[in-house]
Amino acid sequence: MSGSEQLCITLLRQCKTLTQLAQIHAYASKTALLNHPFIAGKLILISSLSLSNSLPYALRLFAQIPSPDLFIYNTVIRGLSESNTPHRALLAYAQMRRRFPSPPDSFSFAFTLKAAANCRCFNAGIQLHCASITHGLDDHLFVRTTLVSMYAECGCAEYARQAFDEMSQPNVVAWNAVVTACFRCGDVAGAERLFGRMPFRNLTSWNVMLAGYMKAGEVEGAKRVFGEMDGKDLVSWSTMIVGFSHNGSFDEAFSCFREMTSAGVRANEVSLTGVLSACAQAGAFEFGKILHGYLEKAGHVLIVSVGNALLDTYSRCGKVGMAHLVFDQMMLKNTVSWTSMIASFAMHGFGEEAIRMFCEMEESSMIPDDITFISILYACSHAGLIEQGKYFFHKMQETYGIEPSLEHYGCMVDLYGRAGLLSEAYEFVVQMAIEPNEIIWRTLLGACSIHGEVNLAERVKERLSELDPKNSGDHVLLSNIYAASGKWKDAAAIRKSMIDQKIKKSPAWSMIEVDKIMYGFAIGEAINGVTKEAYDKLAEIMSRIRVEGGYRPEITSVLHDIEEEEKEYAVTMHSEKLAVAFGISRLNQGIAIRIVKNLRVCRDCHTVMKLISMVYSREIILRDRNRFHLFKEGHCSCRDYW
Repeated sequence: MSGSEQLCITLLRQCKTLTQLAQIHAYASKTALLNHPFIAGKLILISSLSLSNSLPYALRLFAQIPSPDLFIYNTVIRGLSESNTPHRALLAYAQMRRRFPSPPDSFSFAFTLKAAANCRCFNAGIQLHCASITHGLDDHLFVRTTLVSMYAECGCAEYARQAFDEMSQPNVVAWNAVVTACFRCGDVAGAERLFGRMPFRNLTSWNVMLAGYMKAGEVEGAKRVFGEMDGKDLVSWSTMIVGFSHNGSFDEAFSCFREMTSAGVRANEVSLTGVLSACAQAGAFEFGKILHGYLEKAGHVLIVSVGNALLDTYSRCGKVGMAHLVFDQMMLKNTVSWTSMIASFAMHGFGEEAIRMFCEMEESSMIPDDITFISILYACSHAGLIEQGKYFFHKMQETYGIEPSLEHYGCMVDLYGRAGLLSEAYEFVVQMAIEPNEIIWRTLLGACSIHGEVNLAERVKERLSELDPKNSGDHVLLSNIYAASGKWKDAAAIRKSMIDQKIKKSPAWSMIEVDKIMYGFAIGEAINGVTKEAYDKLAEIMSRIRVEGGYRPEITSVLHDIEEEEKEYAVTMHSEKLAVAFGISRLNQGIAIRIVKNLRVCRDCHTVMKLISMVYSREIILRDRNRFHLFKEGHCSCRDYW
């Protein structure tokens, strides 16, 4: 080996950045080492797998090699299979088979099968399986294990299991793959049986069970396995934190994060974004602030995804100013960062600010994507900016070539519907370029509910009955419309239909954070010390706002044809009223009351929150299913437009 070859190999081993790689590439070109298969292969290997965002560079380098060998082809296929465009690996494999005389090896099949799995391409996968049989490589342990994963990703549980059963001596990697395959195909019981049969397990085996249980919503199963583990690594802790967050177990996500740090395990990007997601969903502002301090001390706030998650946390806790501060302090921003900030303004009803942020995004040369346009259209919808919304809907197509999806169409229907332009909304739906789904019609039904449009609501409900006849929300919305119009017989018929079809209404709940602990409230839950305190305080509040605020219950939306007094009691017991009462009972004057509700706030609760903010001189931040409401001095930030 010549001195220049040795130098080049040494430099490649020490290469850490794309800039350094480009310098080594220049040296290899100048010294004619680029024609050396090993040197060229190492350059492509490093640029395609070891360095972030360098795959395009690897592909340009690959195009300059006149006669790439099998190692180089396999390296390119591997890099593409793990990219956002795995279908290109299939094209690279086809090119290799046309141009390269030697047959593919086990790595060729394993990497290409992984690409077929990642792009869920069953036809390509089964063709590769046949080709591996032709070349006598289908029994190779590496290939067979990848076959198990490929069939599972394509939803073929039976084929995945057969590929495993035909293995003569499966190793622990193969066992982990088949357990994962069962979870992928929704066979939790099968995964449990195979896990019990495993002749040997490693830490990955236990982590596979944790991830599988959490993705299947089997939180108790994951907790049991986590408790049985002798050793836990960062993946184990992160899986539990993210799993708790995704399954709505927010307090457990917080506790798990605390346990992890107490055990001396250093948090990573996954665990941090997971616990921040839990904070965002639960509206846990105080715990979010603690995490912010932790992130700054550890330097994690410099990670773009973590910064984005922190921004989202503040935004969804009602602190749009703090979210903006985090955004301004981020050294690196991506499209998600800009979109999250636009969405933050949108959720709080700051339509003009969202539009200004969108313009700044364009000026910074950052290209908005389809999610960005959903956020800006949402902002226009919730601020009543009809003309601006129409402008952005057309700009998306004409300037950026983004074809509208159902989400974009839904935003436009919402834009017209909230403004009371129901005829325009209906015409927009029937003229859509793609078939409207149940969400589009449901958005229009919601607008009919807001504006009391009975006739159109009945027509829309007919379409929804064809698309999603068992949805409880649609029945409740139509019942609300009938009840508000005094059509009690029609409302009763809807209720009877729900009972006959065993359709249950989604239970409403509200959450509030007090002293870094999350408390939940729901109608009809068992009385305990916390709920009794809330009920007692609420009785006092309702009495006081009647006298000092002139409160009169909004009972037109109560479904039952019952006495006025019973209707008043029905609306008084809504979960957000209990949550705010508990907050007033526990939180000192001057501390904002933050509530998260899973459904849209009703008109009566909205009125009550405004009166409480005035009579008790309290700031109340309520996040419902649609947006934020900031109640202060008897007014709401939504200007009664929600």
